[in-house]
Amino acid sequence: MTDVLVCVKRVPDSSGQILLTDDAQGIDGRFVGFTVSDHENSAIELAIRVADATGGTVTMLTVGPDDAVEQLRGALALGGHAAVLVEADPASIGPSDIAREIAHVVTDHEAAGTTYDLVLLGNDAADSGDFQVPIRLAYALGRPIVTGASTIEVADSTMVAHVDGPEGEETYTVPLPAVASVLEGGVEPRYPTLKGRMAAKKVEIETRSTTGEAEGAHRVRLLLPPPESSSVEVLGEGPESAAAVVDLLERLAVVR
Repeated sequence: MTDVLVCVKRVPDSSGQILLTDDAQGIDGRFVGFTVSDHENSAIELAIRVADATGGTVTMLTVGPDDAVEQLRGALALGGHAAVLVEADPASIGPSDIAREIAHVVTDHEAAGTTYDLVLLGNDAADSGDFQVPIRLAYALGRPIVTGASTIEVADSTMVAHVDGPEGEETYTVPLPAVASVLEGGVEPRYPTLKGRMAAKKVEIETRSTTGEAEGAHRVRLLLPPPESSSVEVLGEGPESAAAVVDLLERLAVVR
């Protein structure tokens, strides 16, 4: 039986136009809504698969504002069994703070009789680009870690993680308990069912306060990449442009 803890983060939906906050410390999500990253959706999928295969459980955790309950409910609807919200101001916390709070949850739950054999996180934060939390968490817990995993299996008290390396697939085998950060693309995340959504509403979410003073991100500022340039070619107007359209389609190999 493998009990898995999945850590998610409430982030602005970056599928639309991205705007920074006035202090350039984060993405302004007021006009785009909030979600979790594709990396974390893949981590949730892997956690559910591991738990189902071993008869274990999946617990969702986030460190963030009260509104992050929305993301926890969404994750629970996919197949989670429990959830934990560590209430914190996203503007005042940094990677070291988040790793510390997750580690406290893991150790507190272990003292109460619940041990997480596997802790999964997204490989990096979708809003700030931080890659630090998984490694800081593994260090705090004294556990082995594999970063950038695309797929994960658990057997015989070991984790087998597959990573798409620069020269092909790399395979790492580490003993449990362990930590892994997940990259999107290795699995296809599932969609919540109506039954799952209804069940998620009934789950009582454990709410905790932070355990120490926030160190913050020590970030200077975020920068948006310059917009990509584009060009438009006018082929003509009216029936006279038909020949030019045919020539273009032939160049694109759409017609022959």
